[in-house]
Amino acid sequence: MCRKRGSILTKHKIYKTSVASVYPHYVTKAEKKGRTKAEVDEIIRWLTGYSLEEIETQLKKQTDFETFFAESPQPNPLRSLIKGVVCGVRVEDIEERTMQEIRYLDKLIDELAKGKSMEMILRK
Repeated sequence: MCRKRGSILTKHKIYKTSVASVYPHYVTKAEKKGRTKAEVDEIIRWLTGYSLEEIETQLKKQTDFETFFAESPQPNPLRSLIKGVVCGVRVEDIEERTMQEIRYLDKLIDELAKGKSMEMILRK
């Protein structure tokens, strides 16, 4: 999603935010609800196709969200089955691809924290 400032369109700041700066919040959110870091990692692997080692490398490199999703080795084709609302917006209605990917991840982490089974979260 782009924001208009004057006559210049600017990208949302989340695009240039490092995944590493948000990742601990995903883990904390999951752990507060009795879930695990391993489940957060599994969700990210399922969504992006990154291996666990590749995720760790991206976190160490402080890769931003835009690059993280642009370089995803194998985005899961089933991610289009992710439906619902995040931040008051339906994820399936987001037109900008990178923002949709970010919100897909947010939605999956929300589902994990709400106690859904991994089988349901990973659309099996």
